[in-house]
Amino acid sequence: MYQLWIGNKNYSSWSLRVWLLMQVQGIQFDEIFCPFEPLETRTERYKTFSPSGKAPCLQDQECIIWDSLAIIEYLAEQHPQVFSQDRLARAWSRSVIAEMHAGFPHLRQDCPMNCTLDQPFTELSSALKNDLERMDALWQHGLERFGGPYLAGPDFTAVDAYFAPVAFRAQSYHLPFSTASQQWMKRILALPEMQQWAADAKQEILSQKPCMD
Repeated sequence: MYQLWIGNKNYSSWSLRVWLLMQVQGIQFDEIFCPFEPLETRTERYKTFSPSGKAPCLQDQECIIWDSLAIIEYLAEQHPQVFSQDRLARAWSRSVIAEMHAGFPHLRQDCPMNCTLDQPFTELSSALKNDLERMDALWQHGLERFGGPYLAGPDFTAVDAYFAPVAFRAQSYHLPFSTASQQWMKRILALPEMQQWAADAKQEILSQKPCMD
């Protein structure tokens, strides 16, 4: 069975991507939680299971795969349902996943994932607006081209998992998106697996707070 190392559920968007994909698609794995704290020893602790010193990291017997994009592609070799069965939808999915993996720096900087946060923006920077508009256009394109209700067609696939952290971000920061994109995010947030992740994230935060008499 696979072993998947992940970071804190409240903050680790990269861990969420792989965890959610495997959970929704029924790919069995053992979850191993390695918290971010304490910061001063994180890299060395993480290097005990991940060559990069980062999470997520997947182990499949003697094979170790790190980085969320590499993990998803590795899983796709053994589980065809990871990507759409439609060739055009697969190509589109890989393109937009790569863009998400390497891009949208202002969204990452200004809106770090925090599942338990409720903090609306009073004003969006032009750079953040550009990131959001580009992402909204990608989602609308996928939904229209492949017919929904998921980004690459009727089934939840890797591209949905890859953008799922943005649904948490949009909820936390009240980010503006088109009606079509909001409907997709609502569907993603309603997944039992997303609700479980959010509940676990909340429990993480509660467990960090000192008890008060």
